[in-house]
Amino acid sequence: MVTTLLVVVIVLAIAFDYINGFHDAANSIATIVSTKVLSPFQAVLWAALFNFAAYFYFTDHKVANTIAKTVVENFITLEVILAGLLAAITWNLFTWWFGIPSSSSHTLIGGFAGAGMAKAATVGAGVMSAINLAPILKVVAFIVLAPVIGMVISVIISIIILHISKNARPSVAEKWFKRLQLISSAALSFTHGGNDAQKVMGIIYVSMVAANVLKTGDTMPEWIPISCYAAIALGTMSGGWKIVKTMGSKITKVNAFEGVAAETAGAVTLGITEHFGIPVSTTHTITGSIVGVGLLKRVSAVRWGVTVSLLWAWVLTIPVSATLAALVYAVIHLFF
Repeated sequence: MVTTLLVVVIVLAIAFDYINGFHDAANSIATIVSTKVLSPFQAVLWAALFNFAAYFYFTDHKVANTIAKTVVENFITLEVILAGLLAAITWNLFTWWFGIPSSSSHTLIGGFAGAGMAKAATVGAGVMSAINLAPILKVVAFIVLAPVIGMVISVIISIIILHISKNARPSVAEKWFKRLQLISSAALSFTHGGNDAQKVMGIIYVSMVAANVLKTGDTMPEWIPISCYAAIALGTMSGGWKIVKTMGSKITKVNAFEGVAAETAGAVTLGITEHFGIPVSTTHTITGSIVGVGLLKRVSAVRWGVTVSLLWAWVLTIPVSATLAALVYAVIHLFF
């Protein structure tokens, strides 16, 4: 039974990474598609390539370790992980269907934590005793900090670029910005893969510990990162066109110069947070970066109604995912 359940959990985890890929594809390709530097098909291939290329660089797995420590080990069972994954997949598909750029990262973290808390309740322990507050609070803090950091960096990069190119002819500058956007979008896809693929790696690792296949502290088998990076790259190739429209044009109109600034800012932010093992939302980060380039034009250039709607989705993602996971765990607990 344990072996079968472990296989089911691993398959669902990799499926979540695939869904994460097409759900978050818009983060990497929205600006480069909206500026017509690449066609949608070319853009997803470009993004998927660099999603997988991250496997060869991000080998420290700091983000995976943070995710693995979200729930206290005593409360981690395969049933808990299964409930968390089912809830996360459900919310991800729901938000994708309605074109809401919510965070796959926070969906997974909320689902895992909610299922762990439900497990604690069933054994008579305090629900808060099931979670490690330090990583949870870090994740919650960066719901606000990640977009703000992305916004500030995008403004700084925009000012620097404008200063460097102030004497350039507009037609020449536009041509160079379109070339540079290939690099900036590649950098964003690269750091997106490095940050997001690791989250599922952490889930698969703890599931193998829970099934006594691995012991805590054992080296992660190499097939886990390869599978996760491949899954997120394949998911990215599947698109996510509903969210592309929101990210590429509804927040603010983006030209090639602004695309370079926003994507570079997003890549820098994701690179910094990965270095410190902080599982941030790629969605939040690039949204903040796009808002930053919009603000540089004028405050009214940002469609604040859309942005406020996104903020509500961000705030609700963790509690909704946690609640869904607790309900799913209650059902699963009836059969196991």
